[in-house]
This record gives sequence, structure tokens and C-alpha cells, in this order.
Amino acid sequence: MRIHPLKLISVFALALFAMLCVPQRAAADDDDPPTRVARLSHVDGSVSFEPGGTDEWVTAVVNRPMTTGDKLWADHDSRAELHIGSASIRLGASTGFSFLNLNDNTVQLQVTEGTLRIRVQRLDRNDNFEVDTPNLAFSILRPGVYRISVNEAGDTTVVNVRDGEGQVTGGGESYSVYANETGTFTGADQLYADIVGLGNDDDLERWSEERDRRDDHAPARRYVSDDVVGYEDLDEYGGWRDVPEYGTVWFPRTTVAGWAPYRYGHWVYIQPWGYTWVDDEPWGFAPFHYGRWIAVGGVWGWVPCRPRAVVGVAYVRPVYAPALVAWIGGPRFAVGVAVGGASSVGWFPLGPREVYVPSYRVSRTYVNNVNISNTTVNTTVVNNYYNTNVVNNNTTVTNVTYVNQRVPGAVTATSTQVLTTSQPVARNVVRADERQMASAQVAVKAPAMAPERQAFVGAGRPASAHPPERIENRAVVARTAPPPPPASVERQQVAIRQNGGQPLAISQARQIEPQQKTVAAPVRMAPPARPAQPQNDAGNRPGQPQNNMRPGREGSSAPVNAPQNAPQNNRPNAPPLNAEGPGNVQPNRPAVNNQPAAPAANNDRPNNQRNDRPASARPDNNRPDTQPANAQPNRAPVSDRSNTPPPNAQPNRPAVNDRPANEQQGRQQPPPRQQPQEVQRQQRPPQAERQQPPPRQEPQAVQQQQRPPQAERQQPPPRQQQQQPKQQDKPKEKDKDKPPKG
Repeated sequence: MRIHPLKLISVFALALFAMLCVPQRAAADDDDPPTRVARLSHVDGSVSFEPGGTDEWVTAVVNRPMTTGDKLWADHDSRAELHIGSASIRLGASTGFSFLNLNDNTVQLQVTEGTLRIRVQRLDRNDNFEVDTPNLAFSILRPGVYRISVNEAGDTTVVNVRDGEGQVTGGGESYSVYANETGTFTGADQLYADIVGLGNDDDLERWSEERDRRDDHAPARRYVSDDVVGYEDLDEYGGWRDVPEYGTVWFPRTTVAGWAPYRYGHWVYIQPWGYTWVDDEPWGFAPFHYGRWIAVGGVWGWVPCRPRAVVGVAYVRPVYAPALVAWIGGPRFAVGVAVGGASSVGWFPLGPREVYVPSYRVSRTYVNNVNISNTTVNTTVVNNYYNTNVVNNNTTVTNVTYVNQRVPGAVTATSTQVLTTSQPVARNVVRADERQMASAQVAVKAPAMAPERQAFVGAGRPASAHPPERIENRAVVARTAPPPPPASVERQQVAIRQNGGQPLAISQARQIEPQQKTVAAPVRMAPPARPAQPQNDAGNRPGQPQNNMRPGREGSSAPVNAPQNAPQNNRPNAPPLNAEGPGNVQPNRPAVNNQPAAPAANNDRPNNQRNDRPASARPDNNRPDTQPANAQPNRAPVSDRSNTPPPNAQPNRPAVNDRPANEQQGRQQPPPRQQPQEVQRQQRPPQAERQQPPPRQEPQAVQQQQRPPQAERQQPPPRQQQQQPKQQDKPKEKDKDKPPKG
């Protein structure tokens, strides 16, 4: 069979063309920015913010988009709230927080001190949600409610799983933490794990639950996708009504005469999107980064992204955009608006079915998704825009009529300096002729102007409160390798100028990252881990029956005794309720009755009685382990303790003498332990009463639950009828040392 040379040349040419096009397309896809960001949605007290690459702490500004490299610090008696899609993150007092990575499939958080309360409502198969602390990495495996607390010393992390499931990795071991469990993990090179049941709520938890209920019951969920960040604020500041041709539209309640979208706020510069709008209104996030605007009868309304249930199988998660506007003016455009001899720039909001063309490098898929997920638009029209404005780099539009360009007062104009230095726009609005604005040539991309340093920082003032240096630069353990931190602002500015004032593509930004000047907290990768059981798990104790059930789960009971090398976290005299500070952090562990004995009143109090009274007024915990008739043996005792670890946990000390010093004075100390296995013997009767062994050998954990501590043998037991049957097998000589009743 003869093969013509021309056919061979054609086949070779097609193959070569395909080889050249595929890498370019792959490179374009790799340069697509993340389709989501975090929104700083609420602050109480003194909350500071450090944009990635700036090394400058400023006051946190609500509605600021946050991404990889950004940091937050909630000072004493302060708290903050963030949203990422349907997930929420809330910071307690004295909490240092940052984003190690935030993209379409990964949320990697860093907490160096303090408390995070996280709620995850959806977790796709390829999603990775990880929280890294100084001694472990915690991976969220299922949707649920989680709380991660780090003590001031940074050597103890407490993980609360109210609902869901997670995995702790650190020290070459991994531990699973299930719903209704609290795990306390102490140490760095080796973790000492203690997993018990949940305790009571504190102020942070109650506040978070109140905010969750507000989000869940927002009427806006019927009209807008809950993947739209900021939907929860719409109902409080506006109302919904049907508009022919556009469906249900949200109308804000504004009191400013001549109010228009994208006028009352400021521009910031965030890599890789470039110039990004930050609105002043408390509701001003969702309507300025999703959907479209329309003027109805002289009143502005927002046309939202429709909910998942309404869209159906064609649903695409709404893609975040830095500002959905069209531009006019500017020094690099064909038509500029000069006012008073200064260069000016103007913009107006895009309307429904109008195509948004990003100013940053993106792929065809990205341009399609950022439009079809935010408005009703034909994909053919989107492709035409992509070919004309992205592929051919044509920045102006001549044959398209924009509905909002001709609305009176829709165009906002100001000087280019306001844009590049993050100044308030409303205070610096430039008056321009309405007819000139209505006929001005439109540019689909933002002006190509290099930002000043202030544009990276934003409108925040220098912060008076920021984390101590030892906390800010504290290393954390990571299971997933994060990307390098953002380059310094100075290096970014140089690269942007060399790029003609256009935002840097992700591939371009990576080239300057190795030489960055910003000093970030180091990250230590967790070594390969093997599954392990917590030290308080009965299955790990020699000479005891296997019991892999944990407290807080059905069919389990609270551990009777902590192991000899358990962390010193089970202090009975916990701080008062609602203590959120890291210095007051205590895990919610059940009462451990291996303390030195002392007489006390009301020792027959049920184990589930609240323990929220001050230490001076609270009865002693040295009561018998025998439970009253109304006790629930399958539930861990409830404690009103804060869910955070103590500041100076000592993992190598036993939990026997962990009472405060003022309570140990005057008490007889227990005899020294000769063997680790004999920790349980410290609750047995004195030596004179242990002359005869019990009639039959029982496992140590069972015997311990049947023998009262010394405090109860110095006075008659208040309720002898509640003694368990097995205690009748003990020698009766014990009763000789008891004082007479009365």
C-alpha cells in the first residue's frame, strides 16, 4: 500500500500542532485563579489583619477578601468570623490564624494559639480541609462542627468534634476523633493522646450556634445559592420581590441619595486577581462579587445566582470575581476622561446577560464558568468574548450595548490615584458629563496600572494589637505541603511594572516566590503516621480486658484512671465557665478520682452534677466511683470546663497529683509508685487494710470502680444501699477503721 508524502506531512503537522496546543492549554488552566476566597464577615473587639507579603498589621476591615498568606489576630476579649462558601470559621480571643493555602479543593489553616470553631456543611470527594497547629495536623473527614484549641505554650492541642469525624496526625501517629468526642494531644515529637466525651458549651460556642441558626434560616436561601459568600446578610438589609424578565431580585435599603453600586467603598490589590472592590456596607460582599445589578424604576436591585435546587443538574458553584464591572477611561484606553488635567477612570456595574472578561490570565473554561454561574448567558456569546478580548487581546468593545451605562448616575468616576492607593471612592468622586459617559467607549478589562504599596494593605489603619513575635513565627505541623508564601509587596510591584501593569499570572508569581523577603512561620511536615489508640483507651493497658469503645460513644464508659504518663490536663478545679483565653484552657475530661484523699461533704453527689462553682465552694471530687441509681454509666461526666488546653501541660507527669498546690497542702501524699502498672493502687485502702487479698482476682479497672477512695473510709458512706454487689466480696476488716455514725 502506497502512502502519499503529502498525507504523511499533514498527519505530522496535525500531531505537532496538537503537541504545541495541549501544553499551552494546560498552562492556561494552571494559571486560573481560585474560584473562591474567604470573606471577613464580622469582627468584635480588636482584630488585626496582615495581608500576605506586607509584614504590616492593620485594623481588620469587614468584607475584605482573604486568600493564601493572609493572617488574622483576635486580641483579648475579641473574636472574628469568616466564610468560605458554605463553611464558616470563627476565632476566639487571643487567636493567631492564617491561610497556608486556599484554592478550589484545599482549605489549609494555621492556628498558632487560641481557638478556631469550624463548621463544614459540604465536603466533596476531592476536598481537603486541614488545620495545622504547633504539634499536629487535623484533617476534617466529614461535614460537621469542629473546634481546635492551642494553648499559650504551643505544646497542647485540644480537638472537639461535636459532629462529623476527623483525624489527628503528629509524632508519627494518627488518631481518629469521632462525633461527641474531645481529644487532648500533648507533646511534639511524640503525642500523648487522651480522648473523652464532650463538655459543656462556652461563650464562643453559644455565639457560633446563634450565628449558624441565622445562616440556616435566612430567607435568602430560597433565592440565592448558599455557596455565595455573604448571602446570610441580605435579609437584614433589604427585601426580595419578583421583577418580570429577571425573576426574584434583592433590593437594598439605602438612605444615601444617588446611591449606586461600586461607589461606597475602596479598591485593593490582591494577587492574582488584581484590583478588587471592598464595599463599606455590612451586606456588601455577595452583591459585588457574584450576580448582576439592574435598575428598576430608578432603584437598584441585585439579580442573584440561583440556588442549587433551582438550577438542577446544570448547577455550577458560583465563581468569585474581584468586581463585576465594565470600565471606561484610564491612561491605557482609547478614550480617557480628563477632569482638571488629571487622568481619571470610571466604571459601572454589569447587568444580566452581560459578559464579564477578567483582567488576569485565565482559560476559556474559567471565563465560561465565571459567567454562567453568576448570570444567565449564552455560552456562544461567552466564547466570542473570549476569542476577541482574551485571545486577540482586544480590550475595547464597540458593538455591545450595556444596559447600565445609560442609567443616570450609574457611572462612578475618580482619579487613577484613588484606585492605586486604596482611597475611599465616595469622597473622591469626579463629576463627569452624563452624555459623555453614556457614549464613552467601554473597556472590558481593568486599567493596566501598577498599584502602590497602600493598595496591597487596603484601608485599614495601623493596628495597635498584633500577635507576639514568638506566636506569629511559631512553627506548625502540616500533613499537606502548602505552597510557598506570597512574595513581598516590593517584588510584586517590580514584576507588575515589568508586566505592563497587568496582574501577574500564577506561573509568573511562582518565579519570584523563592526570592521573597517575607518571613513566614515555618512548616514542619508530619512524618509518616501509623494508626494509634489514645493512652487512656483501656485496650492499651496491660492486664485489662480489651475495650476499644471510647467515652461519648454508645456502649462506652468514661475511663477510671489515666495512664501514668498521661498529660496533666485533668484538673478538677477548672477555671470559671466561658473562659476562652488560651491561658485558661482546660479539656473536658471526666473526673479522675485518683487524687490524695481528704474528708469532704456531699461526696455522694451524682457524677453528672454540674461543677461550675468556685473551687472554695465546690465539694471535693474524692467520692466513691460507685454510681447512684440515677447515674448514666454510658456517658462521660459533664464538666463546665473550657475546651482548650492548659498553658503549660507536662506530658511526662502522671495525672495523680495534678491538683493545685493550695489544695494539696495538709494532705497525705500517696506512696511512691514502683511500677507503671500500679497507678491504680493509689485508690486502694491503706496497707493495714490490704493484708488479705480479695476473694477473687478481677481486672484492675473493675476493681478500681468497686473500691471507695480513702476519703470515704474515714466516715460512713452516705448511701450504703447504693454499693455495687461485688463490693460485698471484700474483707469485712475494713469496717473496723470507720468512725461511728453520727
